[in-house]
Amino acid sequence: MIWAKEETLPRSEIEAIQLTRLKSTVRYIYDRVKPYRGKMDAVGVKPEDIKTLDDLKRLPFTYKADFRDNYPDGLFAVDKKEIVRYHASSGTTGKPTVVGYTRNDLDMWLNNVARLACMGGATADDVAQISFGYGTFTGALGLHGGLEKIGASVIPMSSGNTNKQIMFLQDMGVTLLVATPSYALHLGEEVRNRGLDPAKDMKLRIGLFGGEGMTEAMRDEMHRVWGEQFVCTQNYGMSELCGPGVAGECTKLCGMHINEDWFIPEIIDPETEEVLPPGEKGELVVTCLGKEALPLVRYRTGDLTRLMYEPCECGRTTCRMENLSGRADDMLVIRGVNVFPTQIEEVLFKIEEIGPHYEILVERKNRLDVMTITVELTDDRLLDSYGKLSELEGRIRAALKSQLGLATQIRLVGPNSLKRFEGKAKRVTDLRKDGL
Repeated sequence: MIWAKEETLPRSEIEAIQLTRLKSTVRYIYDRVKPYRGKMDAVGVKPEDIKTLDDLKRLPFTYKADFRDNYPDGLFAVDKKEIVRYHASSGTTGKPTVVGYTRNDLDMWLNNVARLACMGGATADDVAQISFGYGTFTGALGLHGGLEKIGASVIPMSSGNTNKQIMFLQDMGVTLLVATPSYALHLGEEVRNRGLDPAKDMKLRIGLFGGEGMTEAMRDEMHRVWGEQFVCTQNYGMSELCGPGVAGECTKLCGMHINEDWFIPEIIDPETEEVLPPGEKGELVVTCLGKEALPLVRYRTGDLTRLMYEPCECGRTTCRMENLSGRADDMLVIRGVNVFPTQIEEVLFKIEEIGPHYEILVERKNRLDVMTITVELTDDRLLDSYGKLSELEGRIRAALKSQLGLATQIRLVGPNSLKRFEGKAKRVTDLRKDGL
């Protein structure tokens, strides 16, 4: 189901909408947001200089640091009395990023979330269980409001309390699950540990996942746990841009459709900041169109992807972004080799004897980088066979060396030994600053 006609417009009409809204947004932010006006003045660009979409690249970037420097609401464009909702990021690296919404912003946001829910196969007949944590995190209330807009029934379960999660999945006939991919896998494992077969004993048919990336290997694992009938898509957003609602996968699973009438995507080289042509991989930069409380121009997301402009089989003509290959700031440099956790995950998920949960530890020993990857066995009986363990460990090391180009250390542990996460999974611990 397609929620809005803007999803199927010809490219020329999409770009006409973008240009009209871009001109208006640039004038609006210049007049109302002093820090950004200072940035534009510093590079000698005025709102009237924006005459084409190509002129977007003349505008200065907005960075995460701008939020920190202007905490809590120095980037807002409206008076506090016009704000009807506040959200904030988790603030794991210091002060949280505070975002605000006017009434019009909320309506735009939730309509965009309704679009991505429909892209993923949701309908008014669905019973949706939201297993994101509620609070200032945008994911839970964003999906909650978007699903209600399309007429679905919503259970605001929040995260945690796995026993109650499973009880409601069964008793309420839940057909749609909203969660992080890692928590959905944990939930599926617990369902199977209770002797249940989700494909036979539950009505669950759709997963709308966000909050962290989902690789194709993880999607395959999701089908193994929940059943082949389970259609799982991922969606993209971040609190600075609005929350979920920027982009989402349709059921054709060929990239995430960007709601281009509200967001203009660019891909840049993260080092040179040069705009790259369509099809090339780099860092995603997003300009928000029409936002009132927190308009953003050329926000550097830190996420690595590429853009595809060919129309999709689903009928949508909007640009698609490839599923994320990592974050520019998630990249590990190990003995001069660039390593992304997603590369490691792709390898691990193809090995039958180990489960979907893993941890990466990077240390410096004797002035050398050492990366240890801890993975769980699916069958603890392997722990009784040194020969089988040794063979498995060697196979994992060889597969990772082929993918990464460097040697790793492997630590095998029993089933259910590693920590499970209800929100975003923390996979990497880098201790190199603590050692020589």
